[in-house]
Amino acid sequence: MQAKETMFADLVQGRAQQFQVPLYQRTYSWTEKQLRQLWSDILEQAELIERGEKANTHFLGSVVLAPSPQNEATFPRWLVVDGQQRLTTLSLALAAIRDHIKDAEPDEAERIGEEYLINKRKSGNEHFRLLPTQADRPQFAAHVRGPLAERPAGGSVAAAYSFFRRKLVETAGPTAPQDVFRIEQAITSRLTLVAVTAERGDNVHRIFESLNNTGLKLSQADLLRNYLFMRLSTRGEHVYETYWLPLQDSLSNEELEQLMWLQLVLDGDDRARRQDLYAAQQQRFERGEAGEAEIEAYVRELHRRAALFRRLLHPEEEPDASIRAHLHRLDAWQAQVTYPALMLLLDRRERGELDSSDTARAMSYVESFLVRRMICRVPTNNLNRVFQAMPGQLPLDVPVADGLHQLLSADNRFWPSDGELREKIRTAPFYQFGRWHQRKMVLQRLEESYEHPEPVDFAAAQLTIEHVMPQSPGDEWIRILGEDTADGESAEDLHSRLQHTLGNLTLTAVNSELSNHPFERKQGLLQGSHLEINRRIAATERWGAEEILARADELADRAIALWPAPLRGVGRAERSRDWHLAHQVLAALPHGTWTSYGDLAAFLGSGAQAVGNHLANTPGVVNAYRVLTSEGKVSDGFRWTPVDEGGNVRTRLIADGVRFTVNGAADPAQRLTADELALLVAEDDDQAEGEDTAQRTPDGQGEETRANRFFRQLAADDSPETVEAVRAVFARWEELGGWIGHGAGQVTTSAFLMFGEAGAPGRGIWPLTLYPGGGRGGTAEVVFQYLAAREPFTDRALRAELLRRLNVLEGVAIPEGKIELRPNFRLSLLEKDHNRELLAETLAWFRDCWENRDTA
Repeated sequence: MQAKETMFADLVQGRAQQFQVPLYQRTYSWTEKQLRQLWSDILEQAELIERGEKANTHFLGSVVLAPSPQNEATFPRWLVVDGQQRLTTLSLALAAIRDHIKDAEPDEAERIGEEYLINKRKSGNEHFRLLPTQADRPQFAAHVRGPLAERPAGGSVAAAYSFFRRKLVETAGPTAPQDVFRIEQAITSRLTLVAVTAERGDNVHRIFESLNNTGLKLSQADLLRNYLFMRLSTRGEHVYETYWLPLQDSLSNEELEQLMWLQLVLDGDDRARRQDLYAAQQQRFERGEAGEAEIEAYVRELHRRAALFRRLLHPEEEPDASIRAHLHRLDAWQAQVTYPALMLLLDRRERGELDSSDTARAMSYVESFLVRRMICRVPTNNLNRVFQAMPGQLPLDVPVADGLHQLLSADNRFWPSDGELREKIRTAPFYQFGRWHQRKMVLQRLEESYEHPEPVDFAAAQLTIEHVMPQSPGDEWIRILGEDTADGESAEDLHSRLQHTLGNLTLTAVNSELSNHPFERKQGLLQGSHLEINRRIAATERWGAEEILARADELADRAIALWPAPLRGVGRAERSRDWHLAHQVLAALPHGTWTSYGDLAAFLGSGAQAVGNHLANTPGVVNAYRVLTSEGKVSDGFRWTPVDEGGNVRTRLIADGVRFTVNGAADPAQRLTADELALLVAEDDDQAEGEDTAQRTPDGQGEETRANRFFRQLAADDSPETVEAVRAVFARWEELGGWIGHGAGQVTTSAFLMFGEAGAPGRGIWPLTLYPGGGRGGTAEVVFQYLAAREPFTDRALRAELLRRLNVLEGVAIPEGKIELRPNFRLSLLEKDHNRELLAETLAWFRDCWENRDTA
């Protein structure tokens, strides 16, 4: 047996060879959680390459190989006993890079294929350098052959390939561009593997067992603490009792590690990574030949800064009211990425370099930078670099607050101007970007700007974000919108374009009588609200496009006053991020789906004609041909750009799993709406929002319970038979051991079919969320996207089985392309006895999968 450190390139390059995954191995099973971590590691290595740093590599893990029974001297074949997930993932990442550059760099794309993916002169299975287990071979082979190969739908292999295609589109964006060949180099030459090569007769399974039998690892903070006190041979006891023990008592181990990292950053090391904390600090000490005095000074400074760091974690400990308010808002925003800047400000204030008013002013710039970027839909992928670099980049010749303002206004920071902010408040679907708590905080700050003499206690009030013009408009709403249409735009398209904009959103805790009723029914309730933003809405005579845009302009004035603008003249890069968001969401289109120009425009906050012009004139946009007219037809104006492969569009769509009706239109069931497009690029933390709001509804009298509200709203729009069918489903669910949770929504409530401990987020799970119809009939939403992050349904095969079982219900036909989203079906289908029985069987199967998750 031989063991050596190697790189992916060294392992797979060279003469023709093949790595075979034995049939007894499990199928490829990496989920987006593992893919995101790997992608983060790849980008870190790419940045190190960009800076010319050669020493640092990232250890990816081990690969255990054994000679295959089919081994030949002229064509070596190896069994992959351990490491197939890593090898498959890296191969798919390289296939995605090859396809990403194939139009602009065809020779380089061919090189990548020949060096890492295929044996050029071999055919059949021997053509592939990596041969996965049989269940994965069709998908893997299709992706290795190239982008035009016909691919079976679904599967973890396809999901991983799509993940890398999407991320490559993101990294080409203006906010944090990455050279794709540095990414290739990071994958092939900076991710180290330990290759354990067995000889014939070696017990390779015993090797695999020993490699995976690891104990509890020490954290970076543990390692650094041990190092420090090893160096304090005479002063150790004093330092420990005076500084370290209080420090350790005030912070958790993870918080202490974060503070140690921040200390490196504040000292000017903008390249420090938390996972390299121990090595980085050790090198600093040994480079300076630090003695006990220097080590003690380091711990003493750590102790001093711990009190400042606690104010970021617990803003109520900050004595100054203005600064405390900023820290509370940034904490509510979950803006841990800004900690280097906030620590710098608190540290400089404690040293006497700026006073409290200037500290608060500087924090207002940080808050504005985050809020304006969120409202204007600027991606967050470069914020770590921006704030980590700040201590080392702060100008020395200007006051601290002014220097921070100048830094955030500089090139490639993308801090939106007043004009950009105003435009996006009018046009962008605010409800579909950022995290839900961030959207709520923006509306809360806008309400506070009215300075009402009796302000609302937001901590106590159970406020939710609601649409004034409802998401499911009735005939009266459509009639009003029809009065405001122009230039051939339909009332439905106008609704889609404006429904999620900030001008149509408010905060409310009023009862559910608001629902989706006409505006006249809502005015009295809004007039009685304690919130000024609601009273102003109630003061209008009607609520259509004109009123929504007028309110948007009013809110824009207040937003501009609340959140300071960047400095002019510092220099800004050309703005193209909106189209980059379009490229990003098109790259994420699942197999078997399409979208329309109007849907994409509504998602972007743009116009359908502008979208069409951009796609027609921009070469190389992934999946541009999958944008069709609202009728599912290829636009008369569609043309392949010179770098595209071309060919018959319908043939390409069929190869992508899009079905066509008898009249030649793409299947409308496979169309992704603007809301579904938003789900494709939603923030991860925004996908399980329901779990935090779902609560058991206790029996009680007096105030209407959430359960009663749900059924009252359901009865308002659905037949008595549907209401009774839903009650029967709830009863069967409770017989299975589940419970019914109800969301906090007031205008439209919801019901969750929950398993797990009530009131314990992270411990439960649910397959369906039920919503009243708001004039169009209630729906059951299948939360595939949420389940993809919850065991055991991280296994795509289980989600596919859930889809198959639901599609057995008469009238349910969810396309496989929506298995990554949140499709729905009508609750009225449950009136049929056999549909309820089939659903009950499916729910019992779901329960069994969840309860057996730890033994699978």
